[in-house]
Amino acid sequence: MLGHGENKASAKVGREGLQVDVRALLPESFGAAMQYFTGSKDHNVAIRLRAVKMGLKLSEYGLFRVADDVRIAGETEEGIYRALGLPWIPPELRENTGEIEAAEQGRLPELVELRHIRGDLHMHTTETDGRATLEEMAEAARELGYQYVAITDHSKALSMTNGLDEKRVVGFARRVREINRIGLGIRVFSGIECDILKDGTMDLANDALAELDLVIGSVHSHMNQESAEMTDRLLRALECPHLRIVGHPTGRILLHRDPFPFDFDRVVAEAVRRGVSLEINASPERLDLHGTLIRTAKAKGARFTISTDAHHPKQLASMRYGVVTARRGWLGPDDILNTLGADEFAQAIHSKS
Repeated sequence: MLGHGENKASAKVGREGLQVDVRALLPESFGAAMQYFTGSKDHNVAIRLRAVKMGLKLSEYGLFRVADDVRIAGETEEGIYRALGLPWIPPELRENTGEIEAAEQGRLPELVELRHIRGDLHMHTTETDGRATLEEMAEAARELGYQYVAITDHSKALSMTNGLDEKRVVGFARRVREINRIGLGIRVFSGIECDILKDGTMDLANDALAELDLVIGSVHSHMNQESAEMTDRLLRALECPHLRIVGHPTGRILLHRDPFPFDFDRVVAEAVRRGVSLEINASPERLDLHGTLIRTAKAKGARFTISTDAHHPKQLASMRYGVVTARRGWLGPDDILNTLGADEFAQAIHSKS
């Protein structure tokens, strides 16, 4: 315990000593407190200034008229925003980066929700470094209500993961076709997370990649290249006619590895031109792309996928983190490829649209 009183207590919890503050307020203040304490700071400052201009004052206790100190809202967030002449602004957008103006003009986007996701497109099995079989991953995805999955084990460059070579890829594609013929109650797409090598070439030959339904291209090595070199590497990878998705595009691992440098705008423009989608990696270790870059890419016409990069069935539940990240980038269901039904998705990846 760090301290406590009648309405507040603070404590450090867990091994990492995370500070947790607990506030006790009356029900008529719950909405105001939620809006006030969950930020972001810049958004809340702008909202409070808006209140001041309207002769009001906003605190965690509610929205009050300055003239007579009468509370006019506070029980719900929706009530706070409505009293300020705005529709409710989703929490993921509250960064003071145009969301208030969009709300004023009725231009807030319809944001993607977890229920919109029809399939998970990036996962690994015991064929490489996963901890469950194809059938086990597919069954777990089916139980989550998905229509389809793509199995995307590593390619041969990641030798420590027993990555697939061309012969194993061809055999895998044949196996998936047989699985779909028999049926698992969920459609399985044959895929690969193919390494983008140092010079930008793909780790597997084109004739092997052509056997697969879905090719994700990812950088896993030589991340210390200069920006110009990494940019050229990614642009060359985009020339691959079978590439459909760029996996975890900046290579970051939270609290462990910074994003590698490259000309993001140039690479996104080329991906858009070639019909290649950008992955939002939902793994809590990555969350790559992050919200700001997603919004930049969206403005350039990019399309996206949200996938978990799961190595165990339990990790499929991380999809919710990817959805939240996509919402922070102002994405709606139409921006995301794996909100399509199975047949529409198959057609989209076939045509690279």
